[in-house]
This record gives sequence, structure tokens and C-alpha cells, in this order.
Amino acid sequence: MKIRKCLSYDDVLLVPQYSDIKSRKEVTIGNSLGHNLYFDLPVISSPMDTITEASMSNAMSMAGGFGIIHRYNTIEAQCKIIEELPVETFKAAAVGVTGDFFERSQALVESGVRLLCLDVAHGHHIMMKHALEKIKKDLNVHVMAGNVATREGFEDLCDWGADSVRCNIGGGSICSTRVQTGHGIPGLQTIFDCSMSNHTRNVKIIADGGLKNSGDIVKALAAGADFVMVGSLLSGTIETPGEVYHGTDGSRYKTYRGMASKDAQKNWRNKTSSIEGVSTVVSFKGPVSEVLSELAVGIRSGLSYSGARTISELQSKAEFVSQTPAGQVESSAHILGK
Repeated sequence: MKIRKCLSYDDVLLVPQYSDIKSRKEVTIGNSLGHNLYFDLPVISSPMDTITEASMSNAMSMAGGFGIIHRYNTIEAQCKIIEELPVETFKAAAVGVTGDFFERSQALVESGVRLLCLDVAHGHHIMMKHALEKIKKDLNVHVMAGNVATREGFEDLCDWGADSVRCNIGGGSICSTRVQTGHGIPGLQTIFDCSMSNHTRNVKIIADGGLKNSGDIVKALAAGADFVMVGSLLSGTIETPGEVYHGTDGSRYKTYRGMASKDAQKNWRNKTSSIEGVSTVVSFKGPVSEVLSELAVGIRSGLSYSGARTISELQSKAEFVSQTPAGQVESSAHILGK
């Protein structure tokens, strides 16, 4: 039996460093996925049915990031969403690794998709190997695969052909995998571990899940992630699928649910298996552009505190310190708890 100490986002802080940055306009937070895929905002919207369809995909592209169209529909319905997107929108869609995954992948690529996301809960798996090898052999498209929680998982997916890998298992705000199965690794530790691999020279790390604010995004990037994938941070916005509900007190809210939740499974396949997510409602937040703008400001500010003008410079300069539970309280706006 092996036991080791692992770090989550709240366990650490970045050390402020000398900066000669006179304006945050000097800070560039864009990054490359390789294959001439460059984005001005290192943020990806998650392929969930309450997060990313056409409206979110468009908004993410306009803000400089991109969204991944979820796979919880028919091939025809998913392709229709892709085909109706404006030409300038970066087209990405999710697929599984079993059943009609290759037929779906072919159809999506023919519809204009430039990135396929092999979207499974436990990506370090033989079925992922088969799917990755098949798609990379027969289709000319960037393949993002995942999810994995370990360096070994990251390196295997790289060896099987992944161009980028989603890293983190069980850390999402509506994910109950760790409660149901007892498995997982704190999300920041996963990024630390995967970033130690030599494969990072060619394969990009996507920090996926557990990111509560722009500070967590900065920590993930500093730890070695190239991009982050978010769901809850974008939930409740106008561009998310689903209607706006009105409370008797005048409040407004929308549904947000994990794709392994009971509600989601019944909705898209009319049955349930292992329930590893929850369904909830979140307050209505307005346009996602405002959320993304605030995140971008926070990320730029985060880089400037380390005296870094780019993400790669942040990663080379970053110095982390651990903090105690008392330090975590001090790090928050603690007057609200009095």
C-alpha cells in the first residue's frame, strides 16, 4: 500500500515576485494547442448538456477560447449543431469510445469539426486505447482525450495518439466519483504529476474540474496546464442550454448537472448505471461574455503578480507554497464569516 500527500488548489498559493510589468496589457494569456491552433483565452467550455451547445460555442470563440459540443444526442443532432455554427467559430465536438463512436467521429469531421474530444470518465482504459488508435489512423483531426488522474495515464494516452489530454478525475463541482468509488487524486496534484512527463513537449495538458475562480486557473496554468476546462464557472449564463426558471421571490436560475447524474443518464439513454454526479440549479448569471471577461482579467493579474508576461514564463517562474487551514481562511474574504 502506498500513501503520499497530495495537494489541491486550496492547499497552495503562488509567491508574489518582482515585476517590471507596467500595464497588464503587456500580459498575453493566449496559448497554443499545437497544429496551428492558437487561442487568445486558455479556457474551454465543458462538453456537458447544460453547458455547451451552439450559443456557448459561439460565445467562447468570440471571447478567444472555444467550446466542445456535448455528445448526449444523436449523430444527426450533433452534426446539425456543428453545421449551423458560423464559419469563424472553432468547431469541436465530443464523442465516446464505444458503440457508434467512429461513425460519429467521421460525421463530425465531415461537418467541419477540427477537434474531437474523446469524453469518458476513466480515460486510462483499453477502450480509450482502441478508440484513439482508430481515430488517429483514419481521421486527420486534433484529438483531445481523457480523463486521467496520473502521470502514467497521461503518458499512455500520449503514446496511444492523443494530441491533448484532460487531466483530473472526480474534482468537478457536480461530480461524485470520489464519493461513489473512493478513487481520484486532488486536481492540482494531477497537474503537477502530469507536467513532469517528457510528453508535454508535444501533448497539451488540459486541467479539467475543480476550478472555482480565476485564482485556481492561474494555479493550474502555473503548475503546468496549457488550458483549463470549466463547467460550473459558466453555468447559469444565457448561453447555456435550457430555460431560465423564475422563483416566487423574483430570483432566476437554470439547471446544471453532471453527465453521470441520474437525471442526465435517464434523459439521454433512458436508463442509469453508476451514478457519479448530481443535478442542481444555479443562479442566473447573465451573458457568459461578462464571466469570461472577469476570468481573463483575473488570469492576467495573476501572471503579473509572478512578473510573467506569458503562460510559459509563468510556468518557468512560478513558486508555490503550501498553506494551513488557518491560511486558507485568511486567503478568503473572511469578513463575510464574522
